[in-house]
Amino acid sequence: MSQPKISVIIPVKPGGEVRALAGIARAGYPGELFEVLVAYGCVPSAQRNLAARAAQGELLYFLDDDSQVSPGFLDAAARHYQDPKVAAVGGPSLTPGSDSALQRAIGVAFASAVGGGGVRNRYRKVGRARRSSDSELILCNLSFRREIFLAHEGLDARLYPNEENELMDRLVREGYQLVHDPELAVLRSQRRSWGAYVRQMFGYGRGRGEQTLLSGRLKPVSLAPSLFLIYTLSLPFFGRGLFALPMLFYLAAIAAAALAGTLSGRDPALFPRLLLVFPTLHLAYGAGVIAGLLRPRYRSGPRCEKGIEVRCVKGFGGNFEF
Repeated sequence: MSQPKISVIIPVKPGGEVRALAGIARAGYPGELFEVLVAYGCVPSAQRNLAARAAQGELLYFLDDDSQVSPGFLDAAARHYQDPKVAAVGGPSLTPGSDSALQRAIGVAFASAVGGGGVRNRYRKVGRARRSSDSELILCNLSFRREIFLAHEGLDARLYPNEENELMDRLVREGYQLVHDPELAVLRSQRRSWGAYVRQMFGYGRGRGEQTLLSGRLKPVSLAPSLFLIYTLSLPFFGRGLFALPMLFYLAAIAAAALAGTLSGRDPALFPRLLLVFPTLHLAYGAGVIAGLLRPRYRSGPRCEKGIEVRCVKGFGGNFEF
């Protein structure tokens, strides 16, 4: 099979810096076989869809503006598409060692069973390339076969985040295959402040709640953080005797996970931060799920695509314009 043409698509806010370009320029893929489209706007799912429709490649590779790729990532992804049943290929998003202690603590939590849980492989490099599900794939480092992407009308622009999960869920139900390749890992920094992290977790949960309503498919495990939030809020009123036992077990689990993460990260500064990061993840995510289920944003009307601009910073056979 000859090498396919690939369109790399990066959504960015108006005037934003596209740091991902430096790594893409060293991709090592034949210049005449890939292009880079930057979509400027404030609705990432709609930006990606518009760029996908303008793209000329057989494969679409979605990155975030700060995704730091490794040389050879396009070759590695393209090889998986030799199987015609494969509709999407991606890899994990890893936290750079140069990040602050808080950022690295967030990365440790995401990659742990206590924090990331069933989606932790999105944030750690483990195992070999394998058939997978949306639980291991993340949109800052994810490719699709363009024909299939467009045939399914791309990402549901009513969702952000979780738009890629909704699409991949549809693809799997139709018999398509997804591939997770740890060697496709990118580096991306975590949120720089605790407040930004809280907003991120709330947004992730809200996206999950909205996706649940749109798809009509409930994953019971996604409700666990919300149930824990309700339980935590009820403790001042009923927190005596046996009712308090689950919280004691939870705190012990958090302490153990924080210690394990500190040892794996080899930095004592991680421990106090992990004691805060883990509960924040669970409680903020749980609150977001409830908000998404009770007051989904898409009911306020369709998300506007006006003002989105797609620029080709590298065409097939062209040069980068920095």
